[in-house]
Order: sequence, then structure tokens, then C-alpha cells
Amino acid sequence: MSKQIIIKPIISEKSERLTKKGNQYSFIVDKDANKLEIKKAIETMFTTNVVAVNTVVMPAKSKARNTRSGVVKGRVSPYKKAFVTLAEGEELDLYGSEE
Repeated sequence: MSKQIIIKPIISEKSERLTKKGNQYSFIVDKDANKLEIKKAIETMFTTNVVAVNTVVMPAKSKARNTRSGVVKGRVSPYKKAFVTLAEGEELDLYGSEE
């Protein structure tokens, strides 16, 4: 593939809850990737069966911080999230095995 589709997994309390409750995993993905490309990338990367892919584009946020020279303003770039639902009984090893 010419572009990197899966950028990184989202590891948070909310994503862990989704994993336990509905067998859903969260990833930050390329903004130009569609659901079919995301499904194909997950299936080849982890060798699992993907049932569904839901995506959402998170908007940019303004940030400000105080420094000695004054207030520095900036923004956090927008990004795309993908929620991947796996088939029943399958799971992803995001942390690596500790054997």
C-alpha cells in the first residue's frame, strides 16, 4: 500500500470499556482512508475477521499555554478515528505477549 492507513491504536479507559463490552477496538487512521481500506488493513495486520468499521473525524482544537514571554496560542490538528468491531470470539493483541 502506498500510504500508512493505521497510524496507532487508542489506549484509554473508554476504549478498554468498548473492547470488553462490544469487542470493539479504536484506532487513529489516515484522514483519507475509507472504511473498506481500514477493514482490509486490520484484517491483514492482525489476521482477524472484521464485522464492522465506524469512523468519525475529530475536529481541531485551539490550545493556549502561559509562558514567561506571554500566552502562546496554537491548535491541535484534526484526526480520524475508526472503531473496528471484530467477529465473536476474536481479539487483538495490542500490547504484545508477555511470555
